[in-house]
Amino acid sequence: MPSSTSTTPTTPSTWFITGASRGLGAAIARAALRAGHHVVATGRDAAAVRAALAADASDRLLALALDVTRPDQALLAVGAALDRFGRIDVLVNNAGYGQLGMFEDVDAADVEAQFATNVFGLMHVTRAVLPTLRAQRSGHVFNLSSVGGWAGFAGASLYCASKFAVEGFSASLAPEVAPFGIRVTSVAPGFFRTDFLDARSIRYGSGATAAQADYADASATLRATYDGHSHQQAGDPAKLASALLALAAHPQPPLNFVVGADAVGMALAEIERLRGDVQAWRVLSEATEHG
Repeated sequence: MPSSTSTTPTTPSTWFITGASRGLGAAIARAALRAGHHVVATGRDAAAVRAALAADASDRLLALALDVTRPDQALLAVGAALDRFGRIDVLVNNAGYGQLGMFEDVDAADVEAQFATNVFGLMHVTRAVLPTLRAQRSGHVFNLSSVGGWAGFAGASLYCASKFAVEGFSASLAPEVAPFGIRVTSVAPGFFRTDFLDARSIRYGSGATAAQADYADASATLRATYDGHSHQQAGDPAKLASALLALAAHPQPPLNFVVGADAVGMALAEIERLRGDVQAWRVLSEATEHG
């Protein structure tokens, strides 16, 4: 695998990135611009996207407003990207947020909102981009999942459920689009030093439920733990961005890319836990066959 990408690509690619006003999305957009690519950087507020990328602004950057929960906006953004650059080569589905809190402390509206952005929003954008990639017979889709899409965590049931959905979607989409030269990579980061755990990014359950008292201590510990990790995470967003550029240039990129030393450790532990469950209960499982 290449250790880095060229700063002067022979033929620039066009990257379409969601959630690019901050965090990993902004880091990926900066890296692609600095590598000489065209970048369509989107976010709910186009001005915030332009501000985040001001240091790297050029005629290779197109900043657009896009609320991924709106399929009509996804289609408009893709149309604008094609009008400007003529093609889309790499889609980075990065937009999302974390809904934390004990399951019983999160109301139904917040459950639906988590999936509307992290799952259905990702699908809306993918659906808008795929016809272009199919027509080109080439392209690469990066779906930003999480190590929380590999392993569950108490206090993150809804966030993890949304990221497990992204993993399942990616694994199933990949063989559907492979005949058209389209590659899919599910990217599962561990903890990276962004504002993901800040109040403007993370959301907690209201706690206004009948079960509030039973979960009070666990909820307080959860908040204190994540508050203590905010902006102290080990992962470097710029290095993750460089890794994605390397994967985009690789002739055989992986379906699953677990990124970050912490994520690798957690993913391997989960694989072993699953292996142990399957083996331990194999006799009972196989006894369900007819005959």
